[in-house]
Amino acid sequence: MKKINKLNVVAAFLLLAAIAPSKLNGQLTVSRDTVIVAAREIISETTYCALVTVDSTGQPQIRTMNPFPLNDEFITWFATARTSRKVAEIRNNPRVSVYYANHISAKGYVSITGTAEVIDDKELLMKMKRAYWEGIPDWQNIFVLIKITPLKLEVINYKHGLNNDPKTFRAPWITF
Repeated sequence: MKKINKLNVVAAFLLLAAIAPSKLNGQLTVSRDTVIVAAREIISETTYCALVTVDSTGQPQIRTMNPFPLNDEFITWFATARTSRKVAEIRNNPRVSVYYANHISAKGYVSITGTAEVIDDKELLMKMKRAYWEGIPDWQNIFVLIKITPLKLEVINYKHGLNNDPKTFRAPWITF
């Protein structure tokens, strides 16, 4: 039988501590990388998501959106009509949430809380153009882009073992 090296034991302990769920200030925590991988998996399998804005009376407003593919920084992009209610709501209050869910296969959900910005840039809009826009007369003058910079990412992904905390029911989360 091999002699156990103290360095190997310490290395194994550190590795387990880095990847195992733990408690920090009463919150269930997991590694940042695990949360990101689990979130990307759900987002990549979800065609539509929900965008939540706040209207002028302080009431949340939710609508289904077709996001552009996510980038490495988890910045979410949408296109919408410049005269839409969501554009007015974002200009009035840029705090938003984006919700991705895969309920068909019951994998979980991703919630991104962030700050939205209306981008009125025709050159960028042309670069991001979707094929189906060709059927919309004068789309170049109708659409603007919405850019959402994330502040917090919450994930439930059962495959990756990311579940609600049994006491608080809070989902694992990270901040940006």
